[in-house]
Amino acid sequence: MLKAAANKKSKEDADFASLKNIIKTRLGFNCEYYKDSHFRRRIDVRLRATGSENFGEYIQVLKQDQNEQDILLETLTVNVTNFFRNSEVYDIIEKEVLPAVIKSKGIGMNKSIKIWSAGCSIGVEAYSIAMLFHHILGNRIGRYNISITGTDIDKASLQHARNGIYSEVEMKDVRPDFMQRYFVKEGNQYHIKDELKKMTRFKPHDMISGPKMGGFDIIFCRNVTIYFEKELQEKLYMKFYEGLNKDGFFVMGKTETLLGPSKDLFRSYNAKERIYAK
Repeated sequence: MLKAAANKKSKEDADFASLKNIIKTRLGFNCEYYKDSHFRRRIDVRLRATGSENFGEYIQVLKQDQNEQDILLETLTVNVTNFFRNSEVYDIIEKEVLPAVIKSKGIGMNKSIKIWSAGCSIGVEAYSIAMLFHHILGNRIGRYNISITGTDIDKASLQHARNGIYSEVEMKDVRPDFMQRYFVKEGNQYHIKDELKKMTRFKPHDMISGPKMGGFDIIFCRNVTIYFEKELQEKLYMKFYEGLNKDGFFVMGKTETLLGPSKDLFRSYNAKERIYAK
């Protein structure tokens, strides 16, 4: 009985490894750096949905059904998200962080400010930041060249972000005056106004293996690295540190913690809200 159980476990582990390889080669999604527990939870959703008893059966479904490949990729990358999620973080961003960045640029015309929303999903974080810049600067907005770059590996999410069309669910934490000022409502949908779209751009980028990005005044990477193994988290935090300008800010998720060399390099700006300064 013990031998049978061991053989079953060995077969399951081998099938899981094969499945991860198929996801990497066919879907272009590198699973190796992510925690197995996270992947197993997401994949289990599709096993149940397709009636697969185990990873081996699901592999056959995945090989034969292109539609299932698309659904799996969406399942692996989907994030629950909305504008101004964790409002207390955005309070500090609005009242302290953005004013500090603006002040650092001095007085004059065409001052450049660069922001990176890493793992941007459907773009709500990038647009939330754009709204705050507009709100703070008012008619002074034209004096600054503000560029907010949102990156993700999920092409469908990036297209959603570019379209800038959102449902009531994503709008639940948007202030009424912001809703009026920065959106056009059509039926049950809310369309981002062009003045915010002009400040943002969305592009595919794998923060793990993609080219280095730099020159940023603030980098946001919230609720993304919790899915990564510790060693990778350490590397990413160093990438973000190196990607910031002097005195730039790094904003991470409330459940995430700095690890490795970055822990000593970053200065804690607001520990409770996980905001750090270079």
